[in-house]
Amino acid sequence: MEIRLLNPVDAEKYWALRLEALMNNPEAFASSYEEAITRENPIEQTARNFQTEGNYTFGAFEDHELIGMVTLLQESPIKIRHKANIFAMYVTPTKQGQSVGKALLTEAINKAKTFDYIEKINLTVTAGNEKAKNLYTRLGFKVFGYEEKALKINGEYYDDEQMVLHLK
Repeated sequence: MEIRLLNPVDAEKYWALRLEALMNNPEAFASSYEEAITRENPIEQTARNFQTEGNYTFGAFEDHELIGMVTLLQESPIKIRHKANIFAMYVTPTKQGQSVGKALLTEAINKAKTFDYIEKINLTVTAGNEKAKNLYTRLGFKVFGYEEKALKINGEYYDDEQMVLHLK
């Protein structure tokens, strides 16, 4: 398995995996599959995102196939520049439980540590997603908040937990 920063050439593979993630785990993402498939030029938008300063998306590859992804997004306003956020964490189901998520998240954390001004990393996880919460906890994240009814999907509510990893 190879973990690396994604670039514009990877946009099509990323978008396909993103749609899979939205379809398989709608409760884990604020975006919906239905909204995503109506986006205009999503692959071009994705390619641009990969070149945006402060936006780092890592991919896990096995035999040139993208099997997992995570995005580290730095905050840019001066007052919150000391924070970064984890978004769009996903590993394809057939590769879950094989430390792909841990490798991806470790890479994102290590990237954040290369910036001396980033002091903490925040993320949000669905409260019922025990596998993800266990991974985040093993890597040092701690819960600092809880939002009831954070998402509503087909009339069903999902709660979210906010987690933080202090780097300094």
